[in-house]
Amino acid sequence: MTRRVSFLRPQVGDRVSLTTRVAALLCMFASACFSYGALAQQNVIAATAQPRSFGYLLGDVISQRVLLRANDRPFEPATLPPLERTGAWLERRAAKVETDAGGERWLVLEYQVINAPQTLTAITLPALMLRAPVASSPALAVAAWPVSVAPLTPRSAFAQGSLQDMQPDRQPSPLPIAPLRQRLIASLAVLAFVACAWLGWWLWRNRRDAGRLPFARACRALERLDAVQVDREPDAWVSVHRALNEAAGQALHAGTLGALFVRAPYLSPLRERLERFYAQSAERFFAVSPTHEPYRLLELARELRLAERRHHR
Repeated sequence: MTRRVSFLRPQVGDRVSLTTRVAALLCMFASACFSYGALAQQNVIAATAQPRSFGYLLGDVISQRVLLRANDRPFEPATLPPLERTGAWLERRAAKVETDAGGERWLVLEYQVINAPQTLTAITLPALMLRAPVASSPALAVAAWPVSVAPLTPRSAFAQGSLQDMQPDRQPSPLPIAPLRQRLIASLAVLAFVACAWLGWWLWRNRRDAGRLPFARACRALERLDAVQVDREPDAWVSVHRALNEAAGQALHAGTLGALFVRAPYLSPLRERLERFYAQSAERFFAVSPTHEPYRLLELARELRLAERRHHR
């Protein structure tokens, strides 16, 4: 005998199974409601001061402020959010607590856009869960916040109707060099004046010394003679003797040469040269048979003039 099964009315076994399923669903719903109520009691939605949601480009910094208050009580987070990359578009670069003029404490979060999209793209500031130091205390939940990031340039930047063709580098504007030129000309003029003044003073001093200092006069007299025959000219020897006598303040000979170095000690380095000069002079003028040995009289006169010039500087 074939068993008939009705699809309109459930059988006894089916009624038991349906009742069991409904009871299980009710238990699961009650458990979910209880869990949601417990979670709602632990987490408090944070009051935030959100940034604008549009107009951001690569490199822009987005600032988000979170009020540190839960259930009308000050909230102290156990740790601040770490400074790290939060996705493909943002990097958290600062997380600090500030107090406003009303005494409210705010958590200030700064995000920087680190990627440039090809087209206008919607992204979100990440959601956060700020835990309290005590595990039983409610946490502070920060919801995600949508923002849009625009590309730096269109996809086809130099296509028809987009940006203009690339232009050559802009030349820097010329600096105003007229004042510099004037100062340069003035400086050169002053330098030329100082150089001419110094040259004139130097020529005047040499001319004055040539007429005032004895060895300068003697050297000028010797330079007027023939350089080859100057050692054989008696006037040349007489000119050097006169200069030495004037420097010593008396008539000198080989025996009184020490008086010269007492009055003119700057001639002491030339003592040997002067002793030889007097020996040669005595041989030339007072010897029975003069030898006329060569002697560098002009060189001695110049050395005496140089020593004299150094002394009178």
